[in-house]
Amino acid sequence: MPGSGTIRHRLRDRLLATPAGLPVAALVLALVYGTGGYMAIAGFGFVDALYMTVITLTTVGFGEIEPLDAVGRVFTITLIVFGLGSVFGLLAVLTGQVASGQLGRSLTRRAMRQRVEESRDHFVVCSFGRVGRAAVEELQTQGVGVVVVEGDVSLEHELVEAKVTYVLDDPTREEVLERAGIDRARGLLCAVDSDAANVYITLLARARNPELFIIGRASSPESVEALKRAGSNSVVSPYRLSGSRMEALALRPAMLEFVDMVNMASDMRVEELVVAARSSLVGATVRAACSPYEGVMILGVRSADGRLLMPPRADTSLAAADLLVVLGPISALGDLAERASQ
Repeated sequence: MPGSGTIRHRLRDRLLATPAGLPVAALVLALVYGTGGYMAIAGFGFVDALYMTVITLTTVGFGEIEPLDAVGRVFTITLIVFGLGSVFGLLAVLTGQVASGQLGRSLTRRAMRQRVEESRDHFVVCSFGRVGRAAVEELQTQGVGVVVVEGDVSLEHELVEAKVTYVLDDPTREEVLERAGIDRARGLLCAVDSDAANVYITLLARARNPELFIIGRASSPESVEALKRAGSNSVVSPYRLSGSRMEALALRPAMLEFVDMVNMASDMRVEELVVAARSSLVGATVRAACSPYEGVMILGVRSADGRLLMPPRADTSLAAADLLVVLGPISALGDLAERASQ
């Protein structure tokens, strides 16, 4: 747990990093200065001294609690000169923020920090470009938590419009990934335009979270191997995918149309399920596993030793740690997933 000194430094840095930070700090100092001065010079109690300080700084025009001598009045003059500057400075900053919309953005970012800190078992997506945006939309459709790390401040409005939890900062910095909850995340999508940046982000993330599932984006064939060596579980090349899709459209259009229909259907999904050791599916056949759920098909089974059955026979027995590729309605897949896990 961080010490009190560390906490004070963090609070100080966060306060001074905001536009209103300096005027607020000056106002607090004015309150401390005035309260302490009236207690020492005029002999007031704490409440009376604080009251005198507040009415002096706010210029409400109330009279003195008790008559002040010359020293007390000179002190009051210094408090007015020092304190009113901080009050008017704070008002000027707040007025400017309201007029420019900065106040709303500050409140939005504060709420966003809270949402990021509460995120668990989510995916961190680095960059909200074309590839990252498409990945975020699909993850949101699947109901998966997402935190986007984007260094381009001009995209903040689009992030807000997309109702995405985000961190506005450079994703190649380790402390930024930490703020995005990389230690608590389920996976990481490196979708930055730069292959070098994606390799570096992968190295940082793998060092912090060895269990993290990492998908890297590569623009060149050379970067594919570099990303795998850095720790990516899987590497995606948008250009290679585009070429594969064009080839499929040319040679197997009906098959591709079927896959697209499954992806676009609101109630149909293809999911991966892992059979837990304690699951009631252990020992059951493929036919028995699917029969309670209308419209569910097990398309493939990969056993723990890597053997792949696609498609599996109806009498194939399922075992613990088998990975099932299943097609079916979302509600039925949810029920089957629950059964597979317990």
